[in-house]
Amino acid sequence: MPPLPVLAMLAVGILGTSFLSGIFGMAGGMLLMGLLLAIMPVTAAMALHGITQMASNGWRAVLWRTHVRWRIVACYAVGSLAAAAVFAAFAAPPTKGIALLILGLTPFIGLALPARMRLNVARPFHGVACGVVCTTLQLVAGVSGPILDVFFVQSGLDRRGIVATKAAVQTLGHALKIAYFGALLIAGGGELSPMVAAMAIVLAIAGTQGSRRVLERMSDTQFLQWSRRLIIALSIVYLGQGAWLVAA
Repeated sequence: MPPLPVLAMLAVGILGTSFLSGIFGMAGGMLLMGLLLAIMPVTAAMALHGITQMASNGWRAVLWRTHVRWRIVACYAVGSLAAAAVFAAFAAPPTKGIALLILGLTPFIGLALPARMRLNVARPFHGVACGVVCTTLQLVAGVSGPILDVFFVQSGLDRRGIVATKAAVQTLGHALKIAYFGALLIAGGGELSPMVAAMAIVLAIAGTQGSRRVLERMSDTQFLQWSRRLIIALSIVYLGQGAWLVAA
């Protein structure tokens, strides 16, 4: 069981980032991943992040279930399961520095892609490719939201459809992440407090529930503007942290 100050920091972080994720469909996951990597070993941080985000995304998918595009989810699942099978065969967790560097670089790679290379998740083959790419990123850096967003840019969905469908596919991705890093955690003799895991689930659902009203009041333009600003700001911070850790 973590010390009380650490537990309090985790509680506030999980509640706040779940609220943020509930509005933008990402950003909160990046922020939480950075927090967990700062205070926990990589495998434990990845496992707890997976538990929190699976609860947050799963509840968000339930809240917005009428807006989920299930054909996109099915195509994503094919690629996601294929990528997870390959990772399971190698089982090599990243270091904190590398994870943070990839976490920080991912959004800039997504933004740098020319329009013709930004795949459309609404197309079946592109949906499968999205599953492969995003699951690979989740098992290396812990999150895939910024690149996932690139696949949704040309989908033609409104903000509710984007948030709902992204929540559904990310629920699957985080479930696979829990299985992968949970196995590594057990194999390495580590552990994750069941009380902390239970707290994370409850707070993730509470934060997600509270975000619905904010998303409903936000316009599509505001949604896109603020999500991009948040991601860029977080990416700069993680690049700095990752570079410092790798250099050290």
